[in-house]
Amino acid sequence: MNEEQFQTKYKKAVDTMTTNEEMKTRMENRLQELQQEQKQKRPRKMVYIAASIVLAAGIGVTASSFWKQGNAPTSPGNEVAKVNPNTPAASSPASVVIPKVELPDTNSGVQADMIPLVVYQGSIYTQAATRIDAADATKLRGDKLGRTTAGIDEMSGQDEYTELAANIGEADIYAVKGYDSKFRIMSYTETDGQVYAELFEHTNGITVNSGADLLGKLNLEGRIASAEWESFESWNNGQQQHTPLANDESLASFLTALQDAKPLAAEPLIDQGIYDDENRKILYLKLEDHTRVELTLFGQGLVRYGDAPVFFEVESGAFQAFWKSMSL
Repeated sequence: MNEEQFQTKYKKAVDTMTTNEEMKTRMENRLQELQQEQKQKRPRKMVYIAASIVLAAGIGVTASSFWKQGNAPTSPGNEVAKVNPNTPAASSPASVVIPKVELPDTNSGVQADMIPLVVYQGSIYTQAATRIDAADATKLRGDKLGRTTAGIDEMSGQDEYTELAANIGEADIYAVKGYDSKFRIMSYTETDGQVYAELFEHTNGITVNSGADLLGKLNLEGRIASAEWESFESWNNGQQQHTPLANDESLASFLTALQDAKPLAAEPLIDQGIYDDENRKILYLKLEDHTRVELTLFGQGLVRYGDAPVFFEVESGAFQAFWKSMSL
């Protein structure tokens, strides 16, 4: 299936979605994500879309959305917001301000696809780079926060981004045990005895002064059950050749250093071609609560999590010792 066919199928599914069809579509999307990964045979430069704060008329909540341009190549998980040049400077020179995002002009003629999102308490939560299996999601389900309303798509206006509006169909939304709901929530639906769950995170409209402000919210330290890594070649070709890692001092030191890591705005690094360099590795961390966190490590000493437009520069000694431990 090529990209154009996928977009057509996705749009049709959203327009005709019922509860059961919605669940099937989510599973199909997971398979299609893997197909997209397998099609990538070279590093690609990411595309960013300008962001700013927009208030929905009459209701006072932020109407925001993450978009990717359909007429430019991207990698999975790379469709993120661009730091707004009009945003006031952060209080510290080392800070990175990630503003809230705005809807693109639907009259501009730009093709756009949306990534999964939920509006909660006036903020946009997007599909997380942390995964969880259905059986484990049941154990992590916290207080019920509400139920989404379906219908947001590429042509939705700002007034449609009301509380619990979403583009994932109708699903119950819950807090996640052990995590701040201001950062992470979970969609959870049971259909015909099957559980469908997905994690969503709020990573826009924040100021990042260190790794602790974003990576610290993942609750990694002291909670690693197992770790694996994957080479860029394997990841880029969809081979999923994961190699186990020892849960030893080098991993512990690396995770500690992440908390103090220096944030760097993503766009300049993208413009300089960081994704043209294949010197990177993918780290998979399974936590004691069975959530699975994915981090991308770059040989230059940088780390990136998910879609947030920020890289983290890790202390050289801790990074290099851990990097060397990931060898075939």
